[in-house]
Amino acid sequence: MSTTPVRVLVVEHKALATQLLVDAVRDRARQGPCTFTLLVPNPAPGLHKVVDPEDQGAGAARSALDDTLPALSDAAGASVEGIVGDPDPVAAVEDAINLHGFDEVIVSSASPWLSRMFKLDLASKVSGMGLPVTVVAPPPKAEPITAA
Repeated sequence: MSTTPVRVLVVEHKALATQLLVDAVRDRARQGPCTFTLLVPNPAPGLHKVVDPEDQGAGAARSALDDTLPALSDAAGASVEGIVGDPDPVAAVEDAINLHGFDEVIVSSASPWLSRMFKLDLASKVSGMGLPVTVVAPPPKAEPITAA
């Protein structure tokens, strides 16, 4: 059994840190030695998404890191590093994996229904990168029952 800590990338995408994410980090930390890094893609507002997404300040992403890191560090039992990534969440994850060599990914995202509806299913795209992925998302809303 290796004593080298598993490097876990935690991606906060389209969702604020929730108790579900904190619990997922705590559960993973209990499984064995690991380190955590929180990645927040740098959001580009409005037309900047199309015109110049890379030219945006990292204020909103930094704020998300500042809000989330203390709770995740507490859950992990150690300091969690925070990084701001590319505005495109898939590119942000690819960059982080290529630059830092993570072993696992935890993706915190909006509801699975919203993700599919807006084609933002980041978890599926990340799982295609060959790493184990844990998805943390609120439970899907119950579909309305329609009369036949």
